[in-house]
Amino acid sequence: MTTFEGLGLDARLVQATDALGFKNPTPIQEQAIPVLLSGTKDLVGLAQTGTGKTAAFGLPLLQLVQVTDRYPQALVVCPTRELCIQIVNEVELFKKFIPGMHVVAVYGGTSIGMQIRDIKRGVQIVVATPGRLIDLIERKAINLDQIKYVVLDEADEMLNMGFQDDIEFILQNTPQREATWLFSATMPPEIRRVSKKYMQTPTEITVGKMNTANKNIDHQYYVTAAHSRYETLKRLIDFNPGIYGLIFTRTKADAQEIAEKLTREGYDIDALHGDLTQQQRDKVMGEFRDKTLQLLIATDVAARGIDVKEITHVINYELPDDIEVYTHRSGRTGRAGSTGISSSIVHSREIGKLKQIERIAQASFHKMEIPSGKDVCRKQFFYFMEKLLQADVSHGDYETYVPMLAEKFADISKEEVLKRVAAMEFDRFLKYYENAEDLNARERTREYAGRDSRGGERREYGRTSSRAVGGPGRETRAAGPREFNSNGDYARLFVNLGTKDGFYKASFLQFILDMSDLRKEVLGRIDMKEMNSWIEVDRKVAPQMIRAIDGKNFKGRRIRMNDANSK
Repeated sequence: MTTFEGLGLDARLVQATDALGFKNPTPIQEQAIPVLLSGTKDLVGLAQTGTGKTAAFGLPLLQLVQVTDRYPQALVVCPTRELCIQIVNEVELFKKFIPGMHVVAVYGGTSIGMQIRDIKRGVQIVVATPGRLIDLIERKAINLDQIKYVVLDEADEMLNMGFQDDIEFILQNTPQREATWLFSATMPPEIRRVSKKYMQTPTEITVGKMNTANKNIDHQYYVTAAHSRYETLKRLIDFNPGIYGLIFTRTKADAQEIAEKLTREGYDIDALHGDLTQQQRDKVMGEFRDKTLQLLIATDVAARGIDVKEITHVINYELPDDIEVYTHRSGRTGRAGSTGISSSIVHSREIGKLKQIERIAQASFHKMEIPSGKDVCRKQFFYFMEKLLQADVSHGDYETYVPMLAEKFADISKEEVLKRVAAMEFDRFLKYYENAEDLNARERTREYAGRDSRGGERREYGRTSSRAVGGPGRETRAAGPREFNSNGDYARLFVNLGTKDGFYKASFLQFILDMSDLRKEVLGRIDMKEMNSWIEVDRKVAPQMIRAIDGKNFKGRRIRMNDANSK
């Protein structure tokens, strides 16, 4: 069996992997590391989340860069600050026995001044999100002229978030790079174009099949009415008393609202979304890793880079827009050889969408019955009894109290004692679920396999990534299931925000969608200028967007949004 030493790694790096308990490399590490150690070959590595990609590029980087040169020699670009921090934390562990090696994380939401100081002290490897890195480049606070190695991690997600222009800008500003390494879970056409444009006959490594789901995960779905999603979520949580899981929502508003409701009802849960400061995010993630929180509810963007062991369940409060996103969500459980459950709450009109995910992700979905109130109480009861039987009474002076307990319960049978214990523990559950309704949707679902809810042909459930074309001032398109057409389906809106306000295309799209609580499918072309922007939006929801954004404040300035064709 292959060892890390057998891959050609430096003895100090092998010592670090041994100290971490890593005995044998994962498939992506085994195939990628020997190629990358040459230092002159471009590489495209296709592997799912949780397969060890960070070590696959992190270990070769540490071997290739020169410790004696205290300037940036390697650059790792990733989509989110959470993933940025995770990569740096892992690389710090790998470089434990290499004195003088410095790695810095560069991401938004925290002091840029502190990051500039860290860079100026001398650093060999920079791990960055695109927006903050470009900010540093434009401030001339970082010099990429001597970067030899560029790693694009989670490249599909960066393109999905609209960072194509940013990635190209970064690659153009690393003219001396000797190798570009691209790691991704999928290979959409945009990534293929980037690899052809900026890479020289790259070695391509595929571990597993692209878009396929982890075979260690049981994919389940529950069909309910749309208005019963929240009650279904609660019931699934209650039916799994030992759950340690992630719940995914489409919007940060949903994440916050559901977290607040569940917290009020006594659940150990918190939310992770884009409105949190980095300090708040770190606090929430710390509590989740320590299992102070049993559940974490998150948006897809906020959850990128979360790598927490022993997650038992992933619950999709709603199905995501993209099939790749489902694979990323479900991949948070069933990691490192363990098993996990990915549950989706759907209504009958989403069965067609579910079938598309099943076909493309090559994952077999099992239809499950939403547990009844009696099922929940029974499951909770047996879970409690199991905990009672396994309670550790070896420590503590419990023997002292046994005679008093025996005297107190002398006239009460063992069965009566057990009934009273159960009543104390389960009174709330029994009352809540006493007359619980059946939440299962009983409508036939077969007709939805080929048609949508209006009886028309079902639209293909495909990628809805934001494609960016050109730089600031150039026209961009948020690509969705519908392209722009000239028959009046779209309204053209004016807004007095532009690139001068610090927006890149991805951040601008996220801003307007978060403000209006709309989905990216409603957008058509977007034309960003320095001071203003023009947005094409589905005519039916244009009034909602205007109401949500017009008159609000951004950095002390009043936002103005209106129909661009109005006088």
